[in-house]
Amino acid sequence: MLLWGILAILGIGAGAMAAESLHVVASIKPVHAFLAGLMKDADTPELLIGGRSTPYDFQPDGGTLGRLNHADVVVWVGPELEASLTQPLRELKKRRGDKVRVVELLSSPTLKILPSRKVPGQRDPFFWLDDRNAIILLDELTELLVEVDPRRAHIYTRNRREMLKPLRHLDREYEYGYRGLKAGRGVTYYDTLQYFEQAYALKLLDEVAASPRQPVDTAALLRVRARLVAGDANCVLVEKGMPARQLGLLTQGLNVNIGELDSLGVDLEPGSGLYLHLMEHNTDAIKRCLGADMSQAASAREAARGDDASIQDGIGGRFVLTDQYGDTRTEQDFRGHYSLVYFGYTHCPDVCPTSLQVMTSAMRLLGDKAKRFQPYFISIDPDRDTVKTLHDYVKYFDPRLVGLTGSKAMLKRVASEFRVKFEKGEVDPEHPDMYLMDHSASLYLMGPDGRFITKFAYGIDAPTLVKQLNEIVP
Repeated sequence: MLLWGILAILGIGAGAMAAESLHVVASIKPVHAFLAGLMKDADTPELLIGGRSTPYDFQPDGGTLGRLNHADVVVWVGPELEASLTQPLRELKKRRGDKVRVVELLSSPTLKILPSRKVPGQRDPFFWLDDRNAIILLDELTELLVEVDPRRAHIYTRNRREMLKPLRHLDREYEYGYRGLKAGRGVTYYDTLQYFEQAYALKLLDEVAASPRQPVDTAALLRVRARLVAGDANCVLVEKGMPARQLGLLTQGLNVNIGELDSLGVDLEPGSGLYLHLMEHNTDAIKRCLGADMSQAASAREAARGDDASIQDGIGGRFVLTDQYGDTRTEQDFRGHYSLVYFGYTHCPDVCPTSLQVMTSAMRLLGDKAKRFQPYFISIDPDRDTVKTLHDYVKYFDPRLVGLTGSKAMLKRVASEFRVKFEKGEVDPEHPDMYLMDHSASLYLMGPDGRFITKFAYGIDAPTLVKQLNEIVP
């Protein structure tokens, strides 16, 4: 399951909860929103940091410790955000052991977690501001709830389906109306938007500080102000609940826009709808601050909500994998070109090398037109297909071939999104590394917009593949 790597690290045992009610505690509003939606018609998760509090000013009291002590499951982001919970959760585990499960989301092997840009050795906690992570988080929490409370698995899986549609609408909205926004340039007071920047091609020029926990450095303040004075940026983004005490000095005498984000949902009512409201608020705040055309933004939102074809369950989806050079790759790398995608494994005796030979031979037969295509080989055998193994394997076929591997959970997820079936064969105890993998052997063609076009059955030869590709891509 997706979260068991985390749980194993934390020393948490398995087994379903025996109690009639499942007591789940979430640390912050964005995480609580997902749990509230998934647990609808079952139980109601508790929120630790509510009201207008933020993790930066929150201090656990007797009520907090009482809620933690009665919890079956506690889900928090991690010490980089909820620092005041670190010691109470450590003591909770010592006191209650396997009777409570503590899930630290920053340790997830499937979420895209970025390092802090301002504090060496720390992780950036604002992962939910990339809606790709939100969809992955929805799946992780669904699997966690099903595992600990299997008697109500049907409720959690039903709620997950209901929650997925608006999340895909949200993703489509950004595709329609956000990527590549060039209305203006901005700076942030606190560095909360790294995930948002990467996901949606937003270019912010600088930030004053990492968070309210770090003192504002005079040199950083002067550097950012110089950007504003020079006219490099016309927008300063601040966060609700995070005091920007030097904002007056930063903007004094300057005609700049101030946008107020709410990345923690400080001003929003907790509940299942909070995440969508949070993302809508932040998106509109950024666009207004940058001077974007808000009527155009509204049209993009309506177009996304009306494009039901884009959110139907189909082939392809979100992922975070690693290529043969150790670099992170996501589904965004499939954009801008046609992608030929094959699932297999490096120890495959015949089917995989044959299929890869057909794919790479077709690339050579396409000539100059091959520049419009990118071939990918996605492993379904992470135990053996390390980055180095992939690097040594794919170079024998074509220098353009990109090999991708990742955690078991993520590869299982990607295979599911492409409807690829795979299963590990029998293992010889005397030769445990010599097993085979049974798997689907089709070749997938994805469009420059990331959407599935068609798939080619195993056994097609290179000339036939080229003929069909030329018919699809004139």
